[in-house]
Amino acid sequence: MAQLSRRHLLGLGVGALGASWLRPAISADAGTEAHGISVFGDLKYPSDFHHFEYVNVAAPKGGTFSLIPYARGYNQSYQTFNSFNAYILKGEGAQGMDMTFAPLMVRAGDEPDAMYGLVAKSVWISADKLTYRFTLRPDARFHDGSKLTAHDAAFSLTMLKTKGHPLILQQMRDMVKAEAADDATLVVTFAEKRARDVPLYVAGLPIFSKAYYATKPFDESTLDIPLGCGPYKVGKFEVNRYVEFERVRDWWGADLPAARGSYNFDIVRYEFYRDRDVAFEGFTARSYLYREEFTSRIWATRYDFPAVKDGRVRRETLPDDTPSGAQGWFINTRRDKFRDPRIREALIQAFDFEWTNKTIMYGAYARTHSPFQNSDMMVSGPPSPEELKLLEPFRGQVPDEVFGVPFVPPVSDGSGQDRTLLRKAQQLLQDAGLVIKDGKRLLPNGDVFRIEFLVDEPSLQPHHAPYIKNLGTIGIEASLRLVDPVQYRARVEDFDFDMTIERFSMSATPGDGMRPFFSSQAAKTKGSYNLAGIADPVIDALIEKILGADNRADLTVACRAFDRVFRAGRYWVPQWYAHTHRLAYWDMFAHPEKPPRYAQGVGAPENWWSDASKVAKAEQAK
Repeated sequence: MAQLSRRHLLGLGVGALGASWLRPAISADAGTEAHGISVFGDLKYPSDFHHFEYVNVAAPKGGTFSLIPYARGYNQSYQTFNSFNAYILKGEGAQGMDMTFAPLMVRAGDEPDAMYGLVAKSVWISADKLTYRFTLRPDARFHDGSKLTAHDAAFSLTMLKTKGHPLILQQMRDMVKAEAADDATLVVTFAEKRARDVPLYVAGLPIFSKAYYATKPFDESTLDIPLGCGPYKVGKFEVNRYVEFERVRDWWGADLPAARGSYNFDIVRYEFYRDRDVAFEGFTARSYLYREEFTSRIWATRYDFPAVKDGRVRRETLPDDTPSGAQGWFINTRRDKFRDPRIREALIQAFDFEWTNKTIMYGAYARTHSPFQNSDMMVSGPPSPEELKLLEPFRGQVPDEVFGVPFVPPVSDGSGQDRTLLRKAQQLLQDAGLVIKDGKRLLPNGDVFRIEFLVDEPSLQPHHAPYIKNLGTIGIEASLRLVDPVQYRARVEDFDFDMTIERFSMSATPGDGMRPFFSSQAAKTKGSYNLAGIADPVIDALIEKILGADNRADLTVACRAFDRVFRAGRYWVPQWYAHTHRLAYWDMFAHPEKPPRYAQGVGAPENWWSDASKVAKAEQAK
């Protein structure tokens, strides 16, 4: 999931503010120039580095890597696609489109937030850190051979800020403007008190061709293949079924330090399935070659097919050291029936994680407590003096528990219907004014308390059934609504649901990405990730504290203070997480020994490669 990246301005009609004006204004301040950027200015790799340590620079090029989607962003879906515009709200964007574009800079997977030049050779940063001047590489090209210039980069950032997906609009709100001083120089200006990580976000956005969009609308869903500049281009595809990306063999960036050893496969292909079980059967039939397993039942019981037994399919478990983030049923507090936090806590008490984990998920998971799970930003115990300093101004505006031990979900007796927890849930509902009449729990307005769980895939049905049964025990009439992915996305973007499951991960250096998930502005922004509708001025203030932290220690303190207030709000029913990546793949690949700590997933397919001898062996065994 979740999980990806992310915000009104005029275009580049500079007019009187031409290049002759821009250069003197920039040179008036000495500033600093560097080959990379990070939130706090620290970089692992020197300016003359050859490649990232975690890649194999000798990896051969060639072969095919095929998979099903395991993460999504903006308008993408796990189950389908009908558009090659993946950066707007309309349509279902194809997975993999990010590989067809190149950004100014790319992230290093072994650092929390550092970025190094791709399209940009270097960046000059003003002393006040409000002006970034990127120097572009003269050999950067689009796939048709046309030169990529600063005018294209300025156009791209302006279009994304004005017409991009709402999540992009949110995260670019602190970018004031992007202008081309000349073909090689892009000047990006940020607002005072900008969010700390906005420059990094901007540097990682795709660069489009200004000439291409001179005759095409930017903000329309389309199956026209856009002109790209990245290591891959769109190849064969069938809408709703599959899409292939072909490696650009003469890609201009292939031998840059930030790209060496990566993008090794000739073909990367995404297959789309509407059902997880059907998708698994497709894997056993070698319809695709790589699978990260997210269903513990399948991992525990169904990897006994012949290709596993004879070694044609390999299974690996690799550590996941990244913040695991948050997965749970998010409660739509925009609806009156969920406004009282006591009602929301009752919903938490009614879910028996221990029984679900043991019976349905083969004990494969641990309970999630925090959006910063699996990181030092998650709190435990009473607040530290540093946390109290941040929290004291809000005393009286937040529950008293914020100043004590943080809320954690209850541990059940594992019976599936822990009477102690259900009695506590009933008492919470009673205290909130929800009485029982004829076996039905009534809201204060006299309506029956009903909850509809919204999902878009049947594999989640077993996890809902026992929870719905427990809710029935305390008088709540709950049901599960399974809809197709297009309808699901439309309803979620319109916040037309009671409760739904989502998973998102926080960055190792949380910043402006917090706003789409938790801010009051996002609560009323269509298409945002603030599913719970959190609109709390204290949450907003603590987000600003996170954004304003000048060093990692202060950042950690601010995140912990935020964690306490978030948990006190009871905005979700926390579910589960795993410490590992469970991988299965047809034995035709090789990969670095250990994935970089901060990279999404395990670096596949970017840093994997095809093993010719294994491919030949696999073909013989067909």
